[in-house]
Amino acid sequence: MLELKNITKRFGDRTIIKDLNLTVRDGEILSIVGPSGAGKTTLLRCITGLERVDGGQFLVDGQNFEPYTNRANESVIGVVFQNFELFPNLTVLQNITLAPTLVLKQSAETAKQQALELLTRLDLADHANQYPFELSGGQQQRVAIARALAMKPNVLCYDEPTSALDPNLRQEVEKLIMGLKADGMTQIIVTHDLTFAENIADEMFRVEPNQD
Repeated sequence: MLELKNITKRFGDRTIIKDLNLTVRDGEILSIVGPSGAGKTTLLRCITGLERVDGGQFLVDGQNFEPYTNRANESVIGVVFQNFELFPNLTVLQNITLAPTLVLKQSAETAKQQALELLTRLDLADHANQYPFELSGGQQQRVAIARALAMKPNVLCYDEPTSALDPNLRQEVEKLIMGLKADGMTQIIVTHDLTFAENIADEMFRVEPNQD
């Protein structure tokens, strides 16, 4: 279980998030929604350790956890970026195996075997030796998900997972996310797409612009 207690985030004199409390239960899907500029992506960046919070506390399974400074953060909280952020000079397989070998210290053979298993599961086995530019947007997204899953995170986060895709792929994204839920993966999804959010979420959390 992931808990956020009294989280506050400021940029200069502007308070984006103020005293926010949130609980994400194991195996559930939380959708974070709200208008543009309300702080959805900032909140996700705080959860994933890309931004340092100015106040508050994170707990994972009741234990204090600091995403920003935790060296093994990717093995606790994974993230799938809106634009996928794949390394263009690496093949699909290399994109997935890089972090497990460098951060988790897996052997190259173990990392490759696990990557191939993930690619098979995500219907990408035939694309292991291709480069990101050779893939469709939907395929790139699945590679990004495989790369995050390769780090064996407790929680997987997504920033606007449907925004960079053709609208008719939304149902495929829903099926993928629900498949991961069936496997017990805890997921947090930032989205502006309310219908998508309602279809997948166990809980909805609406972020409102702070008035301070």
